[in-house]
Amino acid sequence: MISLKNWVTHLELAQNSSQMPVLFVGHGNPMNAVEDNEYTRGWKLIGQKMERPKAILVISAHWLTRGTFVTVMPKPRTIHDFRGFPDKLFAVQYPAPGSPELAEQVKQQIELAEIILDHEWGLDHGTWSVLAQMFPNADVPVFQLSIDYTKPASWHYELAKELTFLRSKGVLIIGSGNVVHNLHLADFHGGSPYDWASEFDQKVKNMLAEGDHRSLIEYEKLGKEALLSIPTTEHYLPLLYTIGLQQQEDHISFPVEGMDLKSISMRTVLFNS
Repeated sequence: MISLKNWVTHLELAQNSSQMPVLFVGHGNPMNAVEDNEYTRGWKLIGQKMERPKAILVISAHWLTRGTFVTVMPKPRTIHDFRGFPDKLFAVQYPAPGSPELAEQVKQQIELAEIILDHEWGLDHGTWSVLAQMFPNADVPVFQLSIDYTKPASWHYELAKELTFLRSKGVLIIGSGNVVHNLHLADFHGGSPYDWASEFDQKVKNMLAEGDHRSLIEYEKLGKEALLSIPTTEHYLPLLYTIGLQQQEDHISFPVEGMDLKSISMRTVLFNS
């Protein structure tokens, strides 16, 4: 956690903005839904200090599709899309309502892709594990946009730009993934992060602060650390959605950061005008 006092002050001063903030959240271990730690306390504080959204749109690393889908059901189910965890995690339900009206607007507004209305998916753990801490009452409508795994990074960045209209409608848009996500090299015994993981996480932070979107999109050119940090793209692409939504007047801050299991970045990025 860095400069938390200064970040809270800025967020409180920005509450009257006509644009809702945009968040990228490093969601990490699903157990964060039920645990109290430095990451979940940071998520809770975001929810407490932020102006209440009219709805929340989440682009989660855990909904990969061929084509682009948006959930349109009025009561999305809680998906327990994992195994091997304690029963208390499978018992968690996040009964937030959906937002069929906004989902329909996304379908109508987006031109880059044909948006398919989805009645089956629901809320996966990339969504509810974060929102259970951030908005524990589950009383804000939530809908999800899928990630088309057949498209290149630049395409996702451009698609995000077409979602900007939602910010002025009171919609909080969250990209949920991880800047560094290498489960193959994760160490469940803990310990200091791998050098390459810390170096890439810091490099991304610097590029975000500088507004260097091109380098973030063309991450394959960022060296060995990038290839180790992003062995597959699904946890990184949600970050590109958030930078695609960034506006010139936005202030950027990093209310939560840290490394878990030596190879998972827990960085949260907030864009707030």
